[in-house]
Amino acid sequence: MLSLWLRILLVIQVLSQPSDTIWPSSNLSNIRLIGLFPDQYNSSKTTSLSVHSRAMFQAAVTLAQQSNMTVEGKSIGYESFLTNGDGIYALADTCRALNDSNIVGVIGPGYSRESHIISPFADKLGFPVVSYASTDPSLSDRKGYPAFYRTVPSDNIAAVTIAKLFVRFNWTRCIIIYQNDAFGSGGMSAISDAFDKYNLTVSDTIVFDIAAQSVRGSLKAILTKNSARIIILWAIDVYATIVLNNALRADVLGPQFTWILSANIRWNEFDSVYYPNLNGMLVVEPVVASVVSAPINDTLLNLAYSLWQEYEPETFPGAVNVDYYALFAFDAAWLLIKSLQQLCLTSTVDYSPCIQYTGDDFCFDRRLINSTALFNIVNSMKYLGVSGAIQFASDTTDRIDGIYYVMKNIQLFTKGIDAVPVMVWSYENDWTLYSSTSVIVWPGNSLTTPTGYASLSGVNLRIAVIETAPFTMITQSTDASGVTRNKLIGYMPDLIELLRVRMGFIPNITLTVNRTFNQVIDAVARDEFDIFVAQTTITALRTQKVGFSDSIFDNSLRVIIRKDLNPNISLFSYLTPFSIKLWFTLLAACIYAGFLFGLIEREINPALRNKSIFSQIGLSLWYSSGTIVGYGVDFHATTAAGRVVTIALYILSLVLVAAYTANLASDLTIAKSKDIIDGVDDIKNGRLAFSRIGILVGSSLEEYYLREISGGIKNYYPIMLKQEIYDGLLNNVIDASIMDSGVLEYVTNNIYCNLTLVGKDFEPSAFGIVFQKNWQYEQILDINILGLREAGTLEDLRKKWFEATYCSQIGETSQAMSIESMVGLFITFGVISTIGLIAFLWKKRFVIRNFIVKLKEREKSSSRESIKISRDDITAPEVVIKVPLDEDITMTEDEPASK
Repeated sequence: MLSLWLRILLVIQVLSQPSDTIWPSSNLSNIRLIGLFPDQYNSSKTTSLSVHSRAMFQAAVTLAQQSNMTVEGKSIGYESFLTNGDGIYALADTCRALNDSNIVGVIGPGYSRESHIISPFADKLGFPVVSYASTDPSLSDRKGYPAFYRTVPSDNIAAVTIAKLFVRFNWTRCIIIYQNDAFGSGGMSAISDAFDKYNLTVSDTIVFDIAAQSVRGSLKAILTKNSARIIILWAIDVYATIVLNNALRADVLGPQFTWILSANIRWNEFDSVYYPNLNGMLVVEPVVASVVSAPINDTLLNLAYSLWQEYEPETFPGAVNVDYYALFAFDAAWLLIKSLQQLCLTSTVDYSPCIQYTGDDFCFDRRLINSTALFNIVNSMKYLGVSGAIQFASDTTDRIDGIYYVMKNIQLFTKGIDAVPVMVWSYENDWTLYSSTSVIVWPGNSLTTPTGYASLSGVNLRIAVIETAPFTMITQSTDASGVTRNKLIGYMPDLIELLRVRMGFIPNITLTVNRTFNQVIDAVARDEFDIFVAQTTITALRTQKVGFSDSIFDNSLRVIIRKDLNPNISLFSYLTPFSIKLWFTLLAACIYAGFLFGLIEREINPALRNKSIFSQIGLSLWYSSGTIVGYGVDFHATTAAGRVVTIALYILSLVLVAAYTANLASDLTIAKSKDIIDGVDDIKNGRLAFSRIGILVGSSLEEYYLREISGGIKNYYPIMLKQEIYDGLLNNVIDASIMDSGVLEYVTNNIYCNLTLVGKDFEPSAFGIVFQKNWQYEQILDINILGLREAGTLEDLRKKWFEATYCSQIGETSQAMSIESMVGLFITFGVISTIGLIAFLWKKRFVIRNFIVKLKEREKSSSRESIKISRDDITAPEVVIKVPLDEDITMTEDEPASK
């Protein structure tokens, strides 16, 4: 640090020198530093980057001279060159300087594209290059650029700070405009990498051609057709001014777009008419430590400013207006001055020359002998500079301490516009407000943070819809003046209105007629409509043509068929609960149990004793069958063995009767509700003729059928309109169809009560709003749809239009068993009862025969008596013959027929 008396002496010199003095001679020594600055030689167009940086570079060398900081007893001299931003000019100037003196380092150059050329050259000669403004991230590679250092932060850090701004303000995507050189390309790549890390999106990039001095392509067309509304302009101040002028003419600045610049420019050079458009823009650039209230070397800074004011007062803008890059330039020069001084102190101890070159006079053949030692000193150097803490490492070319950024906000004032610091960034604190009173003014002079994507407020939207109940339906309404108009109602019109209220667009709705879904989608792709709001399924094939919003309706597919109002039930369906084998097994068990019971009980049981063998067999079978069915008989087992057999029969009865009852009820219920197919699997397996399956042509349903069922063969019944599906089912033209579940649930519950759905849902999918690919309003539409879903509004719409059940209100299907389902049982009853009657008649056949014979004889006798009476006199006395018709005529079973 300089002594107090030296500081006082310098101040006295500043006050005593005239204003038109020039910098002290740079030829005090042949040991020199070179300063490279990007302005054009002998040009009236100057930049603060060059003018301020050159002044601070010269101030650093002059301060070292006046402070008696020598190398081998000699003061360090300097040479400065204007390179016009061309690396070849910078290389030529450096090579010429080497012919006249020992160059021990380069301060600069100002542009990254120059550093890519100068750094390899300096590496060959063995002296360091310390840049104050080259920020290309690729220059951070120590192996690729071993002689390169920089006091300005790398654009890798700048990209991270910008990504964190996006996270802070909830922005998700941007467009990058960059100049086509190392600085621009490197910055664009760094931002893209940082955005990937933070899950952000670079939706498009635009090149500014520095040779043509213009943007490639139509700036207005590119920006307005993109959904992103945050623009990052990665260009130096000269090119940034050109781009902004172009943007002003194209009207793509505020308030529609928010611009972020990588370099501050001269805002007062713009026409005041455009100030409202520039209001709200942001500038993110590296700054010195004092901006964030971090420590700096105030002594050095004040002395440097004093020298600047002394030797070049006409360019000194005031301490608060000095370009930050000028302070980086001072620290770059001071770094090499301190390193060279330390190198020579070490050489003095070793009694070896400090600065010595080998090789001939040609610059490319020369090399600094102590280059390795000099690089090691630079790598280990650590001090507090005018820009903050200075420290380097051997594995990177970047400074590893004292890195800070500021975000300036372009704000409109009464006297003009200016860039006002509003936020600062550091490793320790991330982004924070510059001060407690800092306020960010956004484009449009708003205090509300922009969303970062295109707004639909006030935009006329051409909306296509298609009539399908209950999504979109036509009804008539009469206004106050008595005029009847058609009105669209349904799920989709309600959704359009909800989005209109939230987003502020102006809907221009067109009801498309005689068009398939795919035809309307093609119309959107051709820009006939802006969006298509309908039950449009999102498919991979369609996304190749158009874009889709987030889901507005969760969908699946179902199979629709006719209701079978006259189910075909088998006459003997009551036998179906048991298989044929089980029935025969049950019959065999009944016969076996009856035989066993008769064998055990025939001699003991009164009901069987003294009966014929046939009577015993019949009664035993009667006992076993009655016990199995749970009815029982009019006699009981009398032996222990007989009771055991009865227990076995009870067990059979308990299980078989319960199983039969349950299965019979289930089978009859299933038979009553059974449809021609059970779902889509039956269609795939060919249970229906494919020509009897109706498919809507030009829809996602056709895509599914061809992909999953027919293998690409169009073997279905083609249908053009959905109404034809319902008519075809009702008129027996087709037997089934596949449609969206939401539509089918509505029509089967409210319109076509004779149609029904079978099987489970399949092929889950989603409906989305259709728009052109890369539509600029895609993001805001998705955000608002997501907001409706999270608020439960979409579910409320679904309940409103899909939970009505008109069909169930006008008539519930009776669950009572019909006569058709039990006709077989009554037939069986009739057959068995007839067999019983025949058996009874067979047993009474002789009694019946005798009764008939006697009846005939009586009829003959009555006939003879009548003839006799007719022959007698009419006055003959009346003869009454009483025939005992009610005579009890009985015959035992054992009496012979002769009786």
